[in-house]
Amino acid sequence: MEFGRTVGQGIVNQWLIRLSIALVWFYQGLWCKVLGGAPRHLAVISAAPFIGPDAGRAALVGLGLMECGIAVWVFTAWRLRWAAIAQTALLAGMNTAGLMWARRLIPDPAGMVLQNFAFVLLTWVAAEGRSHVADI
Repeated sequence: MEFGRTVGQGIVNQWLIRLSIALVWFYQGLWCKVLGGAPRHLAVISAAPFIGPDAGRAALVGLGLMECGIAVWVFTAWRLRWAAIAQTALLAGMNTAGLMWARRLIPDPAGMVLQNFAFVLLTWVAAEGRSHVADI
């Protein structure tokens, strides 16, 4: 039994969760990568041996556009479990690659992993379509 919630509140809560996730992806994708608002991102992606400095900018813009696409996907609520799988895989891949090839460029590696873990959990809460409050 969920205590103190109505159906309308649940719908609003899910909408706010999806909006929050989408805004993070838009910020990271559009501002940090496509528009170059976070130069460190270019340095990190360029550190990958299969990308390098020559293709770094193009790879960064491509990744940023992918992140913007994920933002739209999450906001539309279409197949949220698949969206959660995609987000989990992308974040796991980006975190792993960053730690392998650009650890020296990441100011707080443990903090990055912890924040992304919490973010991934939120994507799965959105995918489940309910808030998982404890029974009282």
